[in-house]
Amino acid sequence: MPENLSSNPSMQIRQATNENGTPKLVLSGKCTLSALEQQLHSLSAKLATFATNPNLHWDLTGIKQMDDAGALLLWRAWGERRPEHLGLRPEQEKLFDSLGNMPAAPEPVPRDLLGPVRAMGNAGFHVWEHITSIIILAGQLLLDVKYLITHPVRIPWREISATLFRTGAQALGITALVGFLIGVVLSYLSSRQLQTYGADIFIINILGVSIIRELGPMLAAILVAGRSGSSMTAQLGVMRVTEELDALAVMGIPHSMRLVLPKIIGLAIAMPLIVLWTSAIALVGGMIAAEIQLGLSYQFFFNKLSDAVPVANLWLGLGKGVVCGMMIALISCHFGLRIKSNTESLGEGTTTSVVTAITTVIIIDAIFAIIFSDVGIL
Repeated sequence: MPENLSSNPSMQIRQATNENGTPKLVLSGKCTLSALEQQLHSLSAKLATFATNPNLHWDLTGIKQMDDAGALLLWRAWGERRPEHLGLRPEQEKLFDSLGNMPAAPEPVPRDLLGPVRAMGNAGFHVWEHITSIIILAGQLLLDVKYLITHPVRIPWREISATLFRTGAQALGITALVGFLIGVVLSYLSSRQLQTYGADIFIINILGVSIIRELGPMLAAILVAGRSGSSMTAQLGVMRVTEELDALAVMGIPHSMRLVLPKIIGLAIAMPLIVLWTSAIALVGGMIAAEIQLGLSYQFFFNKLSDAVPVANLWLGLGKGVVCGMMIALISCHFGLRIKSNTESLGEGTTTSVVTAITTVIIIDAIFAIIFSDVGIL
């Protein structure tokens, strides 16, 4: 006589016998994830117990609904193979065919103990490749400069002028805003400490040396690297995607002379001017904060600034601007020329260019600080 083995209203499991007396398991109801969610583990164990009998007949024709989760539940209970005696509906046949044709799970990858060392080695080779490529590009630019000296008619004046406008004139607003705020913050924080020791007048020395020598060039270089450097990389990358670089090569126009060299020359000229502008605005912001906080007049601030800060600091800051400008343009163009003809490479190359340029600027500032540690210090 049939016996009901499950109280689950979604799927019923009923044990019966065939006409010839062989055992038979009849499944009916819903065999879906939503219907079996609360009893997946218990049903899995119960079905696996029945699957140990190789002579058992499985009848699934009474199941009204079955999804992939329900079919997978039965498939795992059967040991991932069909039982010898199985009754299915046509739509169920497709589900179990797909499960039977699933590829075998890949073997677990053994743990690589040398993986971190290998990753560091690959990163080192990758960095070395970029360094050598930048050196090769710089050498090609020197050859282009030598050629332009003997052929001044071919100097790309318009490209240089456009670079001056985009990287110099259009960057005055953001550099002025950031410089002014940095000057105000630095002056306000320093004045609070100097008031404690009665050394209010030394605010001029702190602002003058820190802004003219370090903060002005650093702020300008970082802003230009993020703003103009990314623009240069994206411009060359778009030209690669649209195959304009290939068209220039077909026409015999060298990329380094027409695209890279004007950007380096233009940014080398614009960068010290931006440094001068940023430092001046930062000093104005610090002067205003010093007048409000300490009562130092503007005239007194200007008169003492030249005495407190040697002019060597100004030339040192301008020199940093020239070097940083050339390196920002060189790195940006290097990564722009390496971009492949797809949008994913364009975004990745632009991001890498900005990060590398900013890191290089900080390294250059550290090198200048070490080499010229005794210059411009009273």
